[in-house]
Amino acid sequence: MTAVPQKKKVTWSNMGVGAVMQVFEVATLGQPFEVLKTHLAANRGDSLAQAFSKSWNRGGIFGFYQGLFPWAMIEASTKGAVLMFAQAEMEWWARRAGASSAWASAIGGMGGGVVQAYSTMGFCTFMKTVEVTRHKGGADGHKTTFQVAREVIARDGLLAMNRGVTAVAVRQMTNWGSRFGISKAVESMFKGKDSKRELSAVERLSASVVGGTLSCWNQPIEVIRVEMQSASKGTEARKLNIMSAAKVIYQDKGFLGFYRGITPRVCLGVWQTVCMVFAADTIKELLGARGAAGH
Repeated sequence: MTAVPQKKKVTWSNMGVGAVMQVFEVATLGQPFEVLKTHLAANRGDSLAQAFSKSWNRGGIFGFYQGLFPWAMIEASTKGAVLMFAQAEMEWWARRAGASSAWASAIGGMGGGVVQAYSTMGFCTFMKTVEVTRHKGGADGHKTTFQVAREVIARDGLLAMNRGVTAVAVRQMTNWGSRFGISKAVESMFKGKDSKRELSAVERLSASVVGGTLSCWNQPIEVIRVEMQSASKGTEARKLNIMSAAKVIYQDKGFLGFYRGITPRVCLGVWQTVCMVFAADTIKELLGARGAAGH
């Protein structure tokens, strides 16, 4: 029977690492990839080149950072800490129940993703999507994000700001479950029969790249999420649930419509996994080593 690792004390430094790395991720390459894949999911007739051109026309390089302040920053600073806390706790309980390292990491990632969604991500994702999709056309294209938000609250109540949160939760659950689980499974493959062998930085980085790439199998739920939260849909979007949104997408572009934006999504998935699995693990190990040396 595999020994269950000793439970690590939850420290503020670990949660801080999660928050800092998530902010770094979104403030560098994360938000541009987010803008491009959201644009393609909402504007399913555009090519990647058209998405790039239209994003640039909305403000040059700043067009790729729409929604960064304040929504993406609020989301990143909270969800990174939430992810690290929830993932570590649930992973330990899964290991205690007898799960393998890869399955325990996947279960922890799934739980962390759900907690992310229902804490702050539903609201922030809605506002980021409004920022990108309000330019598509109609009256909302001439309003600020805050004006759209005020109208949504006045019309449908405060809970309307969490529109599409169930789709966000499903996306995050499958996102981080896949990223952590697949990354750890690849690490186990690299180790082979020597489960105690320390992996090189290149091996760990490669595992994160594979995990981030393969985690994009759930792109259909991301396109559904954008459809439900798109500002340009107006009253139509308020009536959508996951199943009805899927029907709209299929009628519009067929099966391939569910994979609009997959290229920037893969890039985003790889970058997020490198930051939150490879880089975060490395920093936590360095902090742990420094703490041990201090004693």
